[in-house]
Amino acid sequence: MVNSMTGFASLSGEYQGVNWVWEIRSVNGRGLDVRARVPDGYDAVEKFIKAATSKVCARGTVNIGLRVKQGVEGGTPVLNLPNLDAVIEAVKATEERANDKGLSLAVTRAADLLSVRGVIEMAFGEDAANVALLDAVKDDFKAVLGEFITARAAEGASLHAVLSEQVDQIENLTKQSADLIDARKNRTEAVFHANVQKILANTESVDEARLAQELAILAVKSDVMEELDRLRAHISAARNLLATEGPIGRKFDFLTQEFNREANTLCSKSNYTELTEVGLELKTVIDQMREQVQNVE
Repeated sequence: MVNSMTGFASLSGEYQGVNWVWEIRSVNGRGLDVRARVPDGYDAVEKFIKAATSKVCARGTVNIGLRVKQGVEGGTPVLNLPNLDAVIEAVKATEERANDKGLSLAVTRAADLLSVRGVIEMAFGEDAANVALLDAVKDDFKAVLGEFITARAAEGASLHAVLSEQVDQIENLTKQSADLIDARKNRTEAVFHANVQKILANTESVDEARLAQELAILAVKSDVMEELDRLRAHISAARNLLATEGPIGRKFDFLTQEFNREANTLCSKSNYTELTEVGLELKTVIDQMREQVQNVE
C-alpha cells in the first residue's frame, strides 16, 4: 500500500530494423516532475509518455529517456534554418572574441555546423510504416512503465515494513515513558518537599497560599501525560496512513514533525534521568523514520 518515489526500469525494442531502448528512473521530489528526452521526430511519443506517467505517479522526479540505436528509417533529413542561423552567429561571435584575444581558431567546416544538435532534424511522413513504428515504441513504453511501477511498489513494500517496525518502536518507548511516570512522580515530590524544607528553614514567615501556587505551577510544567496522549494519537494516525491506498508521503512527513515536537517537549519537561534517556531514544527513532518517509510517494 506504500509506494516509493525511487525506481528504475529499462526495456529494449525493435521494429523493421529500428532498435530502441526505453529507460525510466525516478528520485524524490516535492511534487511530480516528468522529464522526457526523445529523439527528433518523436514529439507525439513525448506527449504520450508524459500523459501516461502522470496517470500512475503522484510524486517524484521521473526521468524518461528513449534512445534509438540505428536512427529512424523512413525519416527525411531536413535543415532547420533558424537553428543553423543561431549556430552560425554563435560561431562568428566566438571567432571575433578569439581574435580580440590574439587566438587563431581553425576554419569552421559545414560538417561542424551540421553536427550540432537541432540543425538537422528528421521529418516523418504520415505513411502507415511510420505510424506503426511509433505505435510499437508506445507499446514498449506501456510495458516499461508497468515494470517501473512494479519496481516502485516493491521498494514501497520494503518501506512499509521498515516504517511499521519504527512505529512499533515508538509505541514501546511511549509505554516505557508511561511506566516511568510513577517513579518520576515520587522522586519529583521528594525533591519538592526537600526544597520546601530548605526554604522554611531559612525563612521566618512563608505565604502558604503562594507556596501552594508555585508548587502547582511546577507540577503542571513537569506533567508529560498530555505529550504521551498525543504520541499515542500520532501512533494510531501513522498506522492508519500505512493502511491507506494512494500517496501518503506528504501527510506522513507532517506527522513525523508532530512526533518530533512531542518527543522534544517530553525531554524538556522530563527532569528525570531515566525518562530523558527514553525520550532521546524516541527522538532517534523518529529521526530515522523521517528519513525513510522522504522516499514515500
